[in-house]
Formats: sequence, C-alpha cells, structure tokens
Amino acid sequence: MTTSLDRATGRHRGLVDAVTGLALLGCVTLGALLRFPGFSQPQEQWPAVAIAAVTCLALLRARVHPRAVATVAMAGTVATLAQGYIPTPLMLAPLMLALYWVAAETERRIARAFGLAAMAVVVISAMLDNPTTDMLLLRTVGPVLWLLLPLVGGSRARLRAAYLESVQARAAYAERTREEEARLRVAEERMRIARELHDVVAHHMAVANAQAGTARHLIPIRPEQALKLLDELTVTTSAALIELRATVGVLRQSGDPDAESLEPAPGLDRLPELVSTCASAGLDVVLTTEGEPRPLSPGVDLTAYRIIQEALTNVTKHGAGRGADVRLTYARSRLLISVTNDGTAAAVPEAVGGGFGLMGMRERAHSVGGDLRAGPRPDGGFEVTTALPLHSLAPEEPEAAA
Repeated sequence: MTTSLDRATGRHRGLVDAVTGLALLGCVTLGALLRFPGFSQPQEQWPAVAIAAVTCLALLRARVHPRAVATVAMAGTVATLAQGYIPTPLMLAPLMLALYWVAAETERRIARAFGLAAMAVVVISAMLDNPTTDMLLLRTVGPVLWLLLPLVGGSRARLRAAYLESVQARAAYAERTREEEARLRVAEERMRIARELHDVVAHHMAVANAQAGTARHLIPIRPEQALKLLDELTVTTSAALIELRATVGVLRQSGDPDAESLEPAPGLDRLPELVSTCASAGLDVVLTTEGEPRPLSPGVDLTAYRIIQEALTNVTKHGAGRGADVRLTYARSRLLISVTNDGTAAAVPEAVGGGFGLMGMRERAHSVGGDLRAGPRPDGGFEVTTALPLHSLAPEEPEAAA
C-alpha cells in the first residue's frame, strides 16, 4: 500500500506540493484567527497570511533545495512571531514541513543543525515578544516539541528511502549474480558432457578399430578367429551405443514422458569387463589391487573408472607395446591409481600435444579433489598416476549420483 501511494504521488508530485502549500496557507490563516483567553493577538491577519503565502510558495522547491527553503521558512516564522502571534502548530506548519524535507533529503548532521537553529529562533522570538511568564510553556516547550516531530519523520523517511535503495541494489546484484551463475553452470555442464562423450566414444571406437584391424589380417589365415573378433566387435559397438545413449539421456528433462530410466554410471566394479574388452583388441592388461578395497563415493568411483578407461584407450591407440599394467592401491584416505605401458613415450602423441584425453583426465581428478600426473617413464613407456580421495571433496556430478 505504501509503495502504491509513493508511485501515485511521484506521478503527480507538482500537484501534491501545490495542494500541500494551499493547506499550509489555510493552517496559518486559521492560526492567525484563533484567540486565547487572557492573551491578545494582532487584529489584522493579512501580514501573517502574506508572509505564509511567500513561505508556502518557497515550499514548492523544498524537495530540490531543502536547506534554502528551510532558511526562508525560519525567517518567515520569525517575522510572523515578531507581530505578537503565539507559536502554535498552525503557525509553525510551514516551518515544520520545511524541516521535514531537510531531514529527509540531507545528512543527519545537517538536519540536526537546522532543527536546533529553528528551535532556537522560534523560542527566542516568542520570548522577546513577551518576556513575562505568561503562557511560558506554550512559548518555549511547545515549539520545541512540535518542531521535533518533522525532524523525526524526515529521518525515518530518509532511512526508509536508503533501505529501499539498498534492497533494489541487492536485487540487481542478485540478478546479475544469478545470470553469471547460470552461464557458469551451463559452461560446466557442457564441459562435463563433452568429457563424458569423449571417454565413451574414444574408448569404444579405439577398441573397435583395433578389433576390426586385427580381424582383417586374420581373415586369410585364421577365419574362425576373425569371425570371433567380428562378433566381439559387434558387442563393443553395442556397448558404445548403450553408453552413448545413457550419456545423452542425461540431457533429457526429468519430466519428459519419453525419458527412460538410465543405467547406473560405471565404476570400478566394471573393470573386469573393461579389461576383457581391451583384451579382445589385442591389449594385455594386468590388474593389481593392493590394500583392502573400500567403498567410494559415486563421483570418485566414476572418476577412477573413466581415468583408467581413457589411459587404456591411449595405450590402445598410441602405445607401441601391447601390454599395460593397472594398479589400484587403497591407502588410509586415498585411492592411488597407476596405469603404465611398455611402449615408448614418442608413441603417445598426447604426451607432447596435451590432447583432450589427458586434459579430461586431469579435469576429472581435480573435480573430486584429486590430482593426476602423466608422462614418460625413466625406463621407457608411459605412465598415468592419480591420487583420489575415497569420498569426493566437491559436489557429486549429476550422472555420478544417478
């Protein structure tokens, strides 16, 4: 309701100020007509009305120049009281409104100075006009109390305006922050999906390419083994399609009626299947586990699997040797993973160029609070090592929590 009133007065501010000025002129006119028993006031009211008219005219600019208008109002009030009028609220009405705008539009220090000055000149003017003790309270305490009201009201209005301004600033900042956060989340989601698609497609396509190439060489000499490899090639491509469909399915809205339930994200429990797939492509993988296996959080489990999968994919595509060692070491609070091959460092282009595979593995390790190193071994070959916490130190990714 207050906001609606503020908007209404803001659209017709000039009209509101003009009506207020006329009302204040009426208050002064009525105050000049009042008579108090035992106290005489001037018989002619037009001087007080004329002074009030000038003051009310100045009040039309009180919002823009509050201090100048307050000075004019104090001078008019002093001139009016010097004629012998009692400082009643009706006679002080223009000065009260001027003090209100000073308190509402200026600093508290300035408003306090103008308020004290107005009280002093009003009380002194009233006492100089009639220095006797006749109606002492009405001439001293009364003006002070009446002039305090607009100062308090103006201060509250200023604080309220400052509060509304701060609320609007916070809302604008929250809007900007929300937009930036949304863009950041979109970028992170795109990176996550790109990483997942790379891992799925690169691994299965590398294995499928190796299986197809081996089958092509075996067809003339060992057709039965070639047919077996072609059957395994069908299984590999089918697995690639299933994982690709599951990954793309993450993009579906949860409320989509056509959306099907996705299979759980892969983890270390599927390492035997991964080793078997690599073996069908001609890569001998030795899997070693040290320490007591411990349960991992979904994000760490998926990250560990994808890092091993990508490392073996790089060996399949680039490794000169045909063997790889995968070692899992369960420490007190971390899982240590190393994947080594007996090829040569030059056979791994990503070691020099820093392709997307190594970049994706590093991003995955960092996303759960771990780290990863990859590079040539001193005695030949290539090695990927990573240390992951047993439980993710960052929020779980959506597909990991599925």
